[in-house]
Amino acid sequence: MPNVVIIGAQWGDEGKGKVVDLLTQDADVVVRFQGGNNAGHTLVVGGEKTVLHLIPAGILHPGKSCVIGNGVVADPEVLCTEIDKLKARGFLQDDGQLVLSLDAHVIMPWHKAIDIAREAKAGEGKIGTTGRGIGPTYEDKVARRGMRIRDLLDEQRLARKVTERSAAAREELARLGAAASWKDEEVVARYAELGRKLKPFARDAALWLHRALAAGKSALFEGAQGTLLDVDHGTYPFVTSSNTVAGNAACGSGVGPTAIDTVIGITKAYSTRVGGGPYPSELKDETGERLRKVGNEYGATTGRPRRTGWIDALALRYAARVNGLDGLAVTKLDVLTGFSEVKIAVKYRMGGETFDEMPSDLETLEKCEAIYESLPGWTEKLDGVRRWEDLPKNTRAYVERVAQIVGVKVMAVSVGADRGETIILENPFRK
Repeated sequence: MPNVVIIGAQWGDEGKGKVVDLLTQDADVVVRFQGGNNAGHTLVVGGEKTVLHLIPAGILHPGKSCVIGNGVVADPEVLCTEIDKLKARGFLQDDGQLVLSLDAHVIMPWHKAIDIAREAKAGEGKIGTTGRGIGPTYEDKVARRGMRIRDLLDEQRLARKVTERSAAAREELARLGAAASWKDEEVVARYAELGRKLKPFARDAALWLHRALAAGKSALFEGAQGTLLDVDHGTYPFVTSSNTVAGNAACGSGVGPTAIDTVIGITKAYSTRVGGGPYPSELKDETGERLRKVGNEYGATTGRPRRTGWIDALALRYAARVNGLDGLAVTKLDVLTGFSEVKIAVKYRMGGETFDEMPSDLETLEKCEAIYESLPGWTEKLDGVRRWEDLPKNTRAYVERVAQIVGVKVMAVSVGADRGETIILENPFRK
């Protein structure tokens, strides 16, 4: 059976959760492989909205298995709350539906405190993190001093590790001019309790996934954030703390790269970005505000207003290259309804120099402005359209032009927020 990776092709918030939720009907397993609760996937099913931060979007489908892989950093408080809320609504009635990697790293109280203190001290130079402790947790992972889910299941081990790490965290906070608000013994007691709640789901997720694929099950790998926030391939340092590109689907879940058959990049019909960093197609005018208002562009995790702009073909072409995209899914086409013209950024300009591809140097990219190609807009509402050929001529022309410039075929388009408001042109599970 085919295995598919869904990846963000912009700066995150592209509508990946909706596409994952839709394609889950053809998959057996949905796998989250990186990031933490700094991501939020918003799903609308039958008019009811669900926001998930750690549990894969496939959880809304009965009988589907969901895996939180080793590449994820998990806040156990958030995860337990998410589980409880889903159960209260009738989801996740079978604990066996959720698999939590024993090797996923845990966000501790000091990670959040350090994250917030660093941003406060940075002032105007801040990155724009969510303050959820994601970066400091990944730092501890790389420094080989991190806490993992398996550590929460052994209270003596947990107490030892909390004592070892807490002292250094307090020293760092003091250097940042902040004070530690936790007591070690309270942390041990609380996180041991959280460990007991999570124990029914915790296992060797890589082995579990290997056996599922060997048995002929198909997997859908769900990325968080977006390509341009990748710690290696994004607009560094204005990035997240993990690898968001498709290649990390293997590393962050414990399967080999040969297990992946198809990679789909998700892009909005326009673009958005949260936090600092270069953004050549950003609109700081009435058009940008209209996109924000009509598209409800506010963070699912933080509520922060998103920066908005026209779609950037250079950024998408870059995403196609570093992810090896087989196809694109274009979301929120309906937001562009009513514009007399729609634009695509096709080049950048910096002074007298023109760029056909996205510059790799951040300081160069910060000075670039977008050069646009304009296409006729449309006034027809799209929310009732369910077939590609029924879309307005100008809508189809716009999507086709984006695909032509990027060099990747379009496999799906979304015309509304609900699960049913997506037109599938090519289903990767039904080739």
